[in-house]
Amino acid sequence: MLRLLAPRSTPSVYGRLGSASLPTATAGETQPQLSTFANQGRLPRLPVPTLDATAARYLKSLRPLLSAEEYLRSEKAVSAFISSDGMGPILQQRLQEADRQAPSSWLEDIWLKKAYLEWREPSYININWFACLTDNPDFALAPEAIQGRTTPVQLARAARLITHVLEFNESLNQEAIPAEVHRGTPMCMNQFKLQFGTTRIPRPGCDEIVGQFPSTAKHVLLLYRDQTAEVPVYNSEGERASLAQIISQLATATQRIDSLLGSQAQQKQPSVAQLTAGHRDDWTRARALLEQDAANRASFAKTDSALFGVCLDVDIDQQFASDPERSASIFCHSDAGRNRWYDKAFQFIILNNGRAGVNGEHSPVDALTTGRIAMETVQKERGPHKDIKPCAGLEEPAPIQWNVTPEVAQIVDKVRGESKALASNLRIRLGNMREYGAQWIKSIGVSPDAYFQIALQAAYYRHYGKPAPTYETSSLRAFLHGRTETIRSCSEESLAFSKAFDDKDVPLKKKLLFFQQAISSHLEYMKAAASGQGVDRHLLGLRAQIRSQEESERSTLFQDPAYVQSMSFALSTSNVSPGELFRGGFAPVIPDGYGLNYALDKNDLKFAVTDWVSSPETDATAFRETVYKTLIDLHEAAEHAKSRQ
Repeated sequence: MLRLLAPRSTPSVYGRLGSASLPTATAGETQPQLSTFANQGRLPRLPVPTLDATAARYLKSLRPLLSAEEYLRSEKAVSAFISSDGMGPILQQRLQEADRQAPSSWLEDIWLKKAYLEWREPSYININWFACLTDNPDFALAPEAIQGRTTPVQLARAARLITHVLEFNESLNQEAIPAEVHRGTPMCMNQFKLQFGTTRIPRPGCDEIVGQFPSTAKHVLLLYRDQTAEVPVYNSEGERASLAQIISQLATATQRIDSLLGSQAQQKQPSVAQLTAGHRDDWTRARALLEQDAANRASFAKTDSALFGVCLDVDIDQQFASDPERSASIFCHSDAGRNRWYDKAFQFIILNNGRAGVNGEHSPVDALTTGRIAMETVQKERGPHKDIKPCAGLEEPAPIQWNVTPEVAQIVDKVRGESKALASNLRIRLGNMREYGAQWIKSIGVSPDAYFQIALQAAYYRHYGKPAPTYETSSLRAFLHGRTETIRSCSEESLAFSKAFDDKDVPLKKKLLFFQQAISSHLEYMKAAASGQGVDRHLLGLRAQIRSQEESERSTLFQDPAYVQSMSFALSTSNVSPGELFRGGFAPVIPDGYGLNYALDKNDLKFAVTDWVSSPETDATAFRETVYKTLIDLHEAAEHAKSRQ
């Protein structure tokens, strides 16, 4: 469930929306003459594909993954499902009726609930994504940073980031952010309404997203030493604090938390923020217990309504803070989910050496929406800054107080231990291909994204000797309230190329022919997915229409083992380009899989590989090297072919 609230001191329900998913391509062009939501009325609704089209595309996606016998079984199951007396036409009719009833899109509520809000495992790591922001050359990393203490560079950079994010929100509230257009096609801007003042709330069985647009809260949520504080950044008249005032507000807030923690009573108070990293049922129970206290309800009102989170990390090993790969792990999970409010739509994290990152809750928006805010903020924070006039009557920051019962304290202890174990199980490796980039790939007449995807297929086959069910995110923002669709990157053509690439008996010319065929197949699927003709969201919509166990058993396509097998994505991938300012990552979606986020810049290729340490099948360090070697070999093969022309 999602509630968008009107901006009042006591908000009232303004409307109900839904959405959710993963990142995809580069940010689109803009039309400065158009206000933020000027194109919304022009956007088409997401279509409901035909059963026959989805069945054909689905079966084609199964061919590289199944034996001949398994494929025949699946073909029969699909044929029975879409036949006139099968469950497919019944479910399709129900989905079409759901489309007629939905105010904006048949998919958005289904996707939001099934992909995110009904998920009961921790959203921390499993759903939340992270990103490393490029270092600001104006703020040299502080080598003198001491564990447990803030530094001037930390407070100064945090204030600079806060200032420019607030500027973005002010422009958004005024609908002055230019509407995005990609290759002449208007993009849906609805997700931007769910960025500021938005929080995921734990509820029994299905969580809730509560947001506000225009977002007019006057404070941000500070996380410091596992404690929370309300930091006003506007006065009662809505005038923004100056940069100098925000630095002072942060300094005052951290000093007050330090003072509280200096007393023996406060030193032992459990961190309520820790609960946001826990199993959703544990967090739901703990929040319900906490909300029995009036003071706690007032505290939740402050955390939930805050424009965004700001995390000042000081209790970290300085070796972790200075190493890019280790600092990425801090932005992802902070060792044990410490010092974060993982339910905020996004939170900026600033280490005491000046390095910064972002952590985002995936349910309300895709990462590229937050990424645009982060990238524009990082661009603006560089160079001289002309400060505004200090605002009068700015309220002082104050720690947010919690009354924690012994029962809740026990849940906090449980969550801390489980969060530590989950964080310890995630391995993050960063990859950098500096030998070439998107410019060279374009020079050989190939789409950079398709090139990288086919290279990944070859790398996985080289590493494991088998194909990988693969998820690549495709944007559906060309449709009203659109989020994403899956590109199934593993194809018959990509498998043929992967097998041939390391076969010494296959001539180079034929290898490159297989490569071109794989590229063409990928682009065809990419085009279909972006036009609302993908497989996975349609099948999810059909499944959501099943009303009984009997109907489930009659739905032969979903009963076929290949359905789950084909969705067990050994490679979960996403293109978040450009990567010069904003470099993201996320966890694998299956126990024996990889998460692979990449950015294709002009002169280099960046990627982040994650896996679960507990898996005997995966090793992010080794697979990173295989990906790198495959990219090198593919480049050499193409260059060799060019030299012989």
